[in-house]
Amino acid sequence: MIKKTLMVLSLAFAVTLGSFGVFQGELALADEEAVNLGKKVALNRQKGNCLSCHMMDDGNQPGTQGPPLIAMKLRFPDRENLRARIYNPLEFNPNTIMPPFGLHNILTDEEIDAIVEYLYTL
Repeated sequence: MIKKTLMVLSLAFAVTLGSFGVFQGELALADEEAVNLGKKVALNRQKGNCLSCHMMDDGNQPGTQGPPLIAMKLRFPDRENLRARIYNPLEFNPNTIMPPFGLHNILTDEEIDAIVEYLYTL
């Protein structure tokens, strides 16, 4: 019981510090690293290759098969829904030509999470 109480108090303290910005610098750095990795994977022709089908922010020679990747936070306010569509788009559209990046282990979970972070900046 004491151990559980201490854990709850520690968590409350961390949340309080976070709300005052104590950990925001570390969080911003982690977010920036994830965004950079996500963009790198998304534009990589051997990895995500999103550009072959989608228009993206600064990609050259985008494809036109998929919808433009713009206003992603508005289009997908639920981050998990966007992640699920990248992980296994067949679940949402059995006739899609988009590869199931997670289901077929084309991308790692970390890479998919990073792509979601990147897409949320578009």
